Amino acid sequence: MADCLFCKIIAGEIPSAKVYEDELCYAFNDIAPQAPTHFLVIPKAHIPSVAGIDGSNSAVVAHIFEVIAKLTKEQGIASYRVVSNIGEQAGQSVPHLHFHVLAGRDMTWPPG
Repeated sequence: MADCLFCKIIAGEIPSAKVYEDELCYAFNDIAPQAPTHFLVIPKAHIPSVAGIDGSNSAVVAHIFEVIAKLTKEQGIASYRVVSNIGEQAGQSVPHLHFHVLAGRDMTWPPG
């Protein structure tokens, strides 16, 4: 999608601190970290949010969670939170499916 911030990051039009990349997804450090470790994992295909997941694209979500497990293991992170906001009221500021991975501090509950 031409005006999507995350699509521009994937295309290399906007710089990011890349953590990981493969043919299906891209991971990068959050520019406003909310924890000592805070990176995002996004699909390369434009999916607006969790609400846009269906049978045609759900395999990429499973792959993203495999990547999250791999990256956290490689970084020695045993305890972490994975968050995806859906819609503006929930805090989604970029309409492209993304998963925040946060670690390195106590996570409170309820979160917001």
